[in-house]
Amino acid sequence: MAHKTWLEVAVNGPWGRRVQPHLPVTVKEIVSDALACIDAGAAIIHFHSYDESTGRQKDDPELYAAIVAGIREKSDAIVYPTLPADENSEIAGTKGAADRFAALKGLADRGLCEWGALDPGSMNFAHERDLKAGREGFLYANTAAHVRAGLRISAEHGVPMAYACYEPGFIRMGARLAAEQPGAGQPIYRLMFSDHFTFSYPPRGYALTAFHELLKEEAPNAPWMIAGLDVDHSPILAQTVQLGGHVRVGLEDARHGSPQTNIQITEAAVKAIHAAGGTLATPAEVRATLQAARQAA
Repeated sequence: MAHKTWLEVAVNGPWGRRVQPHLPVTVKEIVSDALACIDAGAAIIHFHSYDESTGRQKDDPELYAAIVAGIREKSDAIVYPTLPADENSEIAGTKGAADRFAALKGLADRGLCEWGALDPGSMNFAHERDLKAGREGFLYANTAAHVRAGLRISAEHGVPMAYACYEPGFIRMGARLAAEQPGAGQPIYRLMFSDHFTFSYPPRGYALTAFHELLKEEAPNAPWMIAGLDVDHSPILAQTVQLGGHVRVGLEDARHGSPQTNIQITEAAVKAIHAAGGTLATPAEVRATLQAARQAA
């Protein structure tokens, strides 16, 4: 199969509307935004669910299921939820690996889980504005035990994991732990960039080259995409397409305070991918690529 570019849209994230004013919060809003982005060319949708009364993230299997079912009713796009952070997080707190993966397992048990999210490493999660204000951020912990727990669920249910690689070492740890669970299938490496968080690299050509060279050593032929938080990917989008990578956009990843909606962001990404010589993959083509990788493993 000739290479086609996967387009993923992360429609919200952990921020709430104080960071992204156009972010969808209710189940109805999330489903509506997702379907509009799919109509515009997205093959993959990633989401966080919220307590609609407070606007804060709430990792509830019932909310996850309502969102996935609402999108699936009208689309064959790949839909997958977030991975809740551990109890040290300022974003959302859970206690232990079983708690972190409970909502994902709940979806998988109902046949509503096609992908999962997994972050194979730990890092200091801090934004430059917080550091300037004397705040510390927090330690985003993903121990090997937690990663292995996620991969066991992946293997049990045949659910491939999208690895958020906040630092280059996440690629190395993720590849080694994935090799322990061959039934988990092919991970998707999501290379994380930021303009203003202090993890990883800014979106620069040298940074993408470094990530790509490491991937060739540690996970040759694995699918990968650019993503990030508080980031503008435009400096590296064309290079990504030309290297055979994929693209994630949306209000989770976009520069904070974005004036654009998810639909506008998606439409701009589609134009940029086409301008770089790319052709968009359908959900069926994404599935076929991953299935072929699973059979070859």
